Amino acid sequence: MMTLKVNGHDHQIEADPDTPLLYVLREDIKLNAAKFGCGLGQCGACTVIVDGKAVLSCVTPLLLLEGKQVTTLEGLGTIDAPAPIQRAFMEEQAAQCGYCIPGMMMRAQALLQKNPKPTDAQIRDELEPHLCRCGTHMRILRAVHRAARLMDTAELSSTSHGSAP
Repeated sequence: MMTLKVNGHDHQIEADPDTPLLYVLREDIKLNAAKFGCGLGQCGACTVIVDGKAVLSCVTPLLLLEGKQVTTLEGLGTIDAPAPIQRAFMEEQAAQCGYCIPGMMMRAQALLQKNPKPTDAQIRDELEPHLCRCGTHMRILRAVHRAARLMDTAELSSTSHGSAP
């Protein structure tokens, strides 16, 4: 039995330590945004964030996650209050089939947390491991830039509300 912290909540997991995180997220915790694509860490559909870093959950065993914070797409926002990255992808209509999009959003979120104003080249480099056949690559690029602006605006807004007159 191990405790897995996902989206700020502790979950008691009884599974073999070699079990891939993706299986636990989808089957035990019932979080389905991370997708099973290739099962080999080659497509990016299963990407989540672990302690601020984008991680391929299909090849990450539970034994590496003790004491770490796992964030899935479900942990970023809700339908009523989407996170900036989710809102930006919707506003830019950056998904067609949508299968790869949760993983791309998580990798983009991790990028924006460490680099709030990435260049096109930095975004492309970061998203390069993701396979997508839909052809919305330019919309995805615009969505990441939009998310950066939304995050910057939200940060400025919270800073100005908290400052003394």
